[in-house]
Amino acid sequence: MPYQTINPFNNKLIKEYQTHNDRHVEQALETAHQLYKSDWAQGDIKQRLNVLHKLSDIISSRVEELAKGISIEMGKLIEQSRAEVQLTADIAKYYAENAEEFLKPVSYKSNLGEAWVEHSPIGVIMAVEPWNFPFYQLIRVLAPNLASGNSVLVKHASIVPHSAETFEKLITEAGAPKGAYTNLFISQDQVSAIIDDDRVQGVALTGSEKAGAVVASRAAGKLKKSTLELGGNDIFAVLEDADIDHAAKVGAQARVANAGQVCTAAKRFIIHEKVADEFLKKFTQHFKELKIGDPLDEKTTLGPLSSADAVNTLTKQVKEAVKHGAKVLVGGEPVSNNPGNFFEATVLTGITRDNPAYFEEFFGPVAQVYVVKNDEELVKLANDSHYGLGGALFTRDLTRARKLASKIETGMIYVNSLTNTAPELPFGGVKRSGFGRELSDLGIKEFVNQKLVVLAEKS
Repeated sequence: MPYQTINPFNNKLIKEYQTHNDRHVEQALETAHQLYKSDWAQGDIKQRLNVLHKLSDIISSRVEELAKGISIEMGKLIEQSRAEVQLTADIAKYYAENAEEFLKPVSYKSNLGEAWVEHSPIGVIMAVEPWNFPFYQLIRVLAPNLASGNSVLVKHASIVPHSAETFEKLITEAGAPKGAYTNLFISQDQVSAIIDDDRVQGVALTGSEKAGAVVASRAAGKLKKSTLELGGNDIFAVLEDADIDHAAKVGAQARVANAGQVCTAAKRFIIHEKVADEFLKKFTQHFKELKIGDPLDEKTTLGPLSSADAVNTLTKQVKEAVKHGAKVLVGGEPVSNNPGNFFEATVLTGITRDNPAYFEEFFGPVAQVYVVKNDEELVKLANDSHYGLGGALFTRDLTRARKLASKIETGMIYVNSLTNTAPELPFGGVKRSGFGRELSDLGIKEFVNQKLVVLAEKS
């Protein structure tokens, strides 16, 4: 696919970007490799943390400018774009302030002598990243790896080249040397060739299940470490003792934020039968009150999907779900007579296990609602999924919530809150949602050599 910035609000082409040839890729790879061999990567960590401090300051000082670029390029509401930009700055600051402590040697008691594990960089990391959070996804890979001394090459999504180019410029402005972070406008075949190269020691991907399987198998074929952050079909469970007004409001936000294009968005709403009617009434009302419009307009509450292809895919999924027995309570169609990529906020019920929608991830503002009789049914339904990324539970009984959270097969569970993210909290899933963790102290350990050193006593 060509690297193009197309405004999803009106489908107007803003700019097309030149792709990088194999010669450019080789130069980038060698520069990154040589930087890893240098004092920049092997020397004092403070020089690298200073870059992260500066990067955080620069991003924080340009929130409005950077947020506007995101909203124009991929359609995110301007308020949400501002939040993403600030989160990006916060992650850079978090690793600037904590990476040195995370990477300190860890002592082990042993009869064999003085023993410790130290943490050192491993080399060049190849990252493949998605469009839905065009800055946040990049900083999740860049910050911990820059701190540890790894060089990073990135293929960003082809529909957000402006964000990709801008992010690289920000890192250069912050003082990072050439090769610390390199943006590449390249093809899937070029990505495969980079993964095969002996100078590359790790691969990180956030994206679809299909893309993850391809990249992970390629990396495995070369015996290289990989981390995968893939799709999700997250639950949003509402128990009979929950605050229904609050749950309905938060549930609507959890489904339509970023027009529903979030891997951790609430997608399967599992409601206790005693409060199902009340929840559905209030939940669908929130959907009906959403205002479709320009993402730069502060009054807009539902922006466009990222592309025309995204609308077509979602339309086919909804039609197929209805064909197999699902009922549409609200929405259900792409917005007609509009040049942008808009889809109505939609609520589906009556989905049975033989319906294709039961196991699919709907990447857009489409909610599936299920009704259960008790906690056992809730857990069974929640775990009957190919994915296991995040989820949310709403109840006033926190003891009950703790028990349920432990039984649900996901990488993350939030109680009385939508699934969220923060620099200090690990992010990742199980099953087909991938493996490995990003952010927190866990994220920085994914691509370092945890080397054991033992000093034996003299005989």
